[in-house]
Amino acid sequence: MSETIIAVMGATGTGKSTFINLVSGANFEVGTGLLSCSKEVQSSQPFDVNGRKVVMIDTPGFDDSTRSDTDILRTIATYLADTYRSDRKLSGIIYMHRISDPRMSGISRRNFGMFRKLCGDNTLSSVVLVTNMWSQVSEDVGAARELQLQTDELLFKPVLDKGARMKRNYNTLDSARHILEELVGRGTVTLQIQEEVVMQNMGIEQTAAGVELEAEKRREIEEAKRKQEEELRRVQEELRRQMEEEERRRQKEMEQARIRAEQEAARHRRAQERERARQEEERRKEEMRRWEIQRQIEAEAEQRRQRDEEARRIQEEMRQQREEAEAEERRLREQIDHMEHQDPGPCVIF
Repeated sequence: MSETIIAVMGATGTGKSTFINLVSGANFEVGTGLLSCSKEVQSSQPFDVNGRKVVMIDTPGFDDSTRSDTDILRTIATYLADTYRSDRKLSGIIYMHRISDPRMSGISRRNFGMFRKLCGDNTLSSVVLVTNMWSQVSEDVGAARELQLQTDELLFKPVLDKGARMKRNYNTLDSARHILEELVGRGTVTLQIQEEVVMQNMGIEQTAAGVELEAEKRREIEEAKRKQEEELRRVQEELRRQMEEEERRRQKEMEQARIRAEQEAARHRRAQERERARQEEERRKEEMRRWEIQRQIEAEAEQRRQRDEEARRIQEEMRQQREEAEAEERRLREQIDHMEHQDPGPCVIF
């Protein structure tokens, strides 16, 4: 009985190696976070599922932490072409997706886009889309995300409409085997990448996956350019805003300095005016003191003059009185002298 070969694809960190180890007993190295441990395509030892020998193929994601997407595509395409040439055809493909992701990121979309180009539409009935890591979300949140994946035209809906199925993996052996049972016993399929490389003898870059990868590179370059231009605009806008803010600050400081200068000048003028008023008042007081002193001097001089005049008047009066007294004394003496020299008249005795 031929082996049933099932390939497992998906982004790095979606649990591909863990799923294969659980269901097959393999011991593939398991990565943590976004660090990929699947450097090359790996195959498990055959194991039994419902009486059939099953081999699981582990593939690296297109977001490998150490390799380019072109290198990964070449690795996967070469492996699938070699297995096809050796008549070891696939019976099914499992695509793993983390239900714990709030939304399908750009990396997840790129992986899913490459997955579709590798498979082609004719093989989708042999595809099972597996949502993983249900233990990391509540049932309600997980169910809502699951419904969005199933119904969104940009997510899983187009693939489901073309025959793919969607299953949950609860990280138990039972749920893993139930997923494999969806693919075991079915016929083999030829992936689009196998038909292009082996039957049409295309180069990797000419295949749908290669063209998609090149287009994705161009989109990434354009997106990087757009983001760079956007960042440049943001930086320029931030610089412009900072310059405007600096100019406003400078203008404000200049205005404040002008106001302070005007206030200082006004204070200086008021101080000068007060000083002039003080000096004027001092001058006025000094003039008043001088006038008062002059008035006092003049008053004292007038008083001295009046005293001098009064003294002179008194002296004059005294001189006149003295002269009058002297004149009277001379007159009396003259009378006495005259009387003494006159003959005595008859003596009349009463």
